[in-house]
Amino acid sequence: MKIRLSGLIIVFLILISACQQTTSTNPIPKHEIITIDSKVLNEKRTITVWTPTDYNSANDYPVLYMPDGGIKEDFPHIATTIAELIDKGDIAPLILVGIENTVRRRDLTGLSDVKQDAEIAPVTDGSTEFRKFIETELFPDIENRYSTNNQRAIIGESVAGLFIVETFFLRPEMFDIYLAIDPSLWWNNNQLVQNATAHLQNYTDKPKKIWFTGSDAEDIYLHTEALQKAFTANAPDTIEWTYLSQPKEHHHTIFKATKVKAFKWGLWK
Repeated sequence: MKIRLSGLIIVFLILISACQQTTSTNPIPKHEIITIDSKVLNEKRTITVWTPTDYNSANDYPVLYMPDGGIKEDFPHIATTIAELIDKGDIAPLILVGIENTVRRRDLTGLSDVKQDAEIAPVTDGSTEFRKFIETELFPDIENRYSTNNQRAIIGESVAGLFIVETFFLRPEMFDIYLAIDPSLWWNNNQLVQNATAHLQNYTDKPKKIWFTGSDAEDIYLHTEALQKAFTANAPDTIEWTYLSQPKEHHHTIFKATKVKAFKWGLWK
């Protein structure tokens, strides 16, 4: 049964999601911690990095970036899954870079004039600066420390998925592959979806890939399905895309339920 969510339930789900991210019980894989004293964000940011077991600086590796990427957030289960898929030969070896949150909803949202949004996220409109931090400080730091090629992907769920879709439309050159799990496209009266046709009609001619999913949450799937229609009608041939409807999954279960499919579809072979 599809569930209709009120604004209060949306808040509850966000809080539950945040709680789950800060109470991860997944085994923590071997990793490195980097601290970046960000001039863009005017704060120190903690970065968690996982490299494949056969990492060799003589080789070059693509990089998967992830908001919500702290040790007490989604990093452990994503790193574990990536390692398993690499061992099976389902995806190519890559480097995983997790960005630990400080003020999550500030960094991952754009401007909103909607009163309910302000109740959910009192401090917002930080996505532009967060992108700038990733592009001008994090990318160079990772490329300095590790042996990388020029291939980049990004994955995130919920409000991180919102950030990923926004980045896909506004700064598509930043990544090659975009994986947005149950993105919170209701933000700002679903302006991203309302403007999707215009964005797609003026899209870059460089090949890009985007995967997005929708759970049983009505405030999610109504907008992911509308986004699917916009892609069907307007996406140029340079965009390879997939929408996966998951009506049996909930907002708090869909990430772990679909991540393997997303990685096998989207990441490098």
